[in-house]
Amino acid sequence: QVQLVGSGGGLVQAGGSLRLSCAASGSTASINAMGWYRQAPGKQRELVATISKAGNTNYADSVKGRFTISRDNAKNTVYLQMNSLKPEDTAVYYCYADGLSYGGSFYSAWGQGTQVTVSS
Repeated sequence: QVQLVGSGGGLVQAGGSLRLSCAASGSTASINAMGWYRQAPGKQRELVATISKAGNTNYADSVKGRFTISRDNAKNTVYLQMNSLKPEDTAVYYCYADGLSYGGSFYSAWGQGTQVTVSS
């Protein structure tokens, strides 16, 4: 079992910056990818960015060039640096992790969500 606790959300003006953090605990040695998804009111949850254990990254087109995902494997923590924020970035941001359990089956885990609000 992997547990994720995210933090760092808040209210910021358009053009500002925020940094999200997410710490994993439990069976952290089994984690492969970590990342962030977001869900705006009335919309489906969508990918923001992911990073593999080896450091390979993937971003949604809407955040490329503005957001940077990074990971500290020693601390089992993933970060999302968000710059040049726009009102359309307003959403609940969910931390994500996946991997293979001891028995070899794939799992995914989610954090509790942290609110990011960008005012115009």
